Amino acid sequence: MSFRLRPTFRDALAGASRPLAGMWVCSGSPLVAEICADAGLDWLLIDMEHSANGLESVLAQLQAVAAADAIPVVRVPSGDAVVLKQVLDLGAQNILVPMVDSAAQAEDLVRAVRYPPRGVRGVGSALARSARWNRVDDYLADADRHVSLFVQVETAAGVRNAAAIAAVEGVDGVFVGPSDLAASMGLLGRQTHPDVVAAVLRAFEAVRSTGTPVGVNAFDPGAAQGYLDAGASFVLVGADVTLLARGSESLAERWTTPGDAGRSS
Repeated sequence: MSFRLRPTFRDALAGASRPLAGMWVCSGSPLVAEICADAGLDWLLIDMEHSANGLESVLAQLQAVAAADAIPVVRVPSGDAVVLKQVLDLGAQNILVPMVDSAAQAEDLVRAVRYPPRGVRGVGSALARSARWNRVDDYLADADRHVSLFVQVETAAGVRNAAAIAAVEGVDGVFVGPSDLAASMGLLGRQTHPDVVAAVLRAFEAVRSTGTPVGVNAFDPGAAQGYLDAGASFVLVGADVTLLARGSESLAERWTTPGDAGRSS
């Protein structure tokens, strides 16, 4: 029996005629992930850095969205080689690593997601969903084709080194994080501050100069459109948990405010 894996997020970006729009999936719920995957967006980011997601919940979410067109990307909590190995073995084909500040870090990450002799990824494909338990023909020899690696630039140091990071062979894209970037610049919580926006755009220019796709996180529609106009190839424009938070607040405002129609007899 032979199993064919899906194209990677790298492949999707290479073949896209427009920027790809996606959303965060932070709830840890496979059901919510499935709902989001079928919404019509291009990609989902399943987050392990700032969300209550572990290996078991990530696996369940990857299984839940497998039939959808939206491409799942998993953000790992760190660039630890063991964590990367485990998440890859779950069948995650697209990885985003946070807080990458230098080309040397990026080079280590490339090695971590590749098998020897090109890297140091541990070999367990016969036991793992990544190779569908050895049902993917020649997985060990061809694994690089089935895995895409994206790195996150989200500090002032990362912006300074963005071109060198993006130029590392095996880095398939750079994702800029304005929130942590703002914090590193002494502007915590002010990701739309002009200085932060200017830093994001400097990172864009540096990454694009290497021919590497660049993306950004931007929940504000105006900011997102501005970054798309500046050349972003992929963008995150919302999150499951924020949609639920704002939606439930809207219900509460509508139906629990004294004197509104929802409380009248």
